[in-house]
Amino acid sequence: MNVLLSPQPSLFPHQHDPARLSPPRTMSTYNMPSRKRKADDENDEMSVSPLASPAISTRQLPRPSKKVRAGNDMIGRPLSLPRLLETLDTAQLRMVLQTICERHPDLGQEVVNGAPRPSVASALQVLSDYQDKLRAAVPFGHTSSDYTYFRVKQPLAALVDAISDFTPQYLPPTEQQTSISLQYLDGATKVIHDLPDWDSQQYRHHKNNAYDEISRAWALVITEASKRGGGFILHTGGWDQSLAKHNQQSGGRLEQAMNAMSSEVGWIGTNPSGAPASGSSDPNSILNQLMNGTYGSPVRVGPW
Repeated sequence: MNVLLSPQPSLFPHQHDPARLSPPRTMSTYNMPSRKRKADDENDEMSVSPLASPAISTRQLPRPSKKVRAGNDMIGRPLSLPRLLETLDTAQLRMVLQTICERHPDLGQEVVNGAPRPSVASALQVLSDYQDKLRAAVPFGHTSSDYTYFRVKQPLAALVDAISDFTPQYLPPTEQQTSISLQYLDGATKVIHDLPDWDSQQYRHHKNNAYDEISRAWALVITEASKRGGGFILHTGGWDQSLAKHNQQSGGRLEQAMNAMSSEVGWIGTNPSGAPASGSSDPNSILNQLMNGTYGSPVRVGPW
């Protein structure tokens, strides 16, 4: 029995269909894969670009790890020597240096040898500072002489001791320049003039002793100056007149200095009282010859 079957469509219609042809391949068809590859390459480049990569933009640079200390090493310690010296004022520094020099005499001698020579201005400034302390100790209002003396006794003695200590520094042979010695003596004598005059005789020894000491200092300087140019610097600097005024203000307590001025440099023509000597008006005196510029000229004898 024959069964007529209708033809069934093939499962692979294009396998044996000669009428179905492949579309022609043109240049655009060949270029499509290359364009796709180019786009893929651009996408790959964008993916590796630092600007386009989200991982790079949000990534933070690693920071050096901070060393963790095992414990707190802060502990109290004294200042170093340079920092400590910065905190000291002049008085404190002087006290420290003086204490060290007293404990180590050799070191103290090195300081004496290495320190610059004190100027007259610096020495007189120290005396002025002691004067200020003396004035500050004077009590206010009307008080008895005894009470006032005991109030100022300590700063008064300190001032007198300072004058006594500074004076030898400016005397020969330590000081070779007569002008410097005279400048100091003039300033120190003015300080002595300002010392208080006490009603009680027992309190006057401070000032009297200071006058005696400064008078001997004047005499020494005048004697040494007379050996250099006949003491001409004493007159040209007006020191003979200054000494006469000091002697008058002291009530004649600088008698030893005035005697040295008359004996060692007698041609100046001053006597211990400060008045001109009788022979100072002689036109042939050494002083007048020096002032007139005729010293050393031939002496004219007779009327011719």
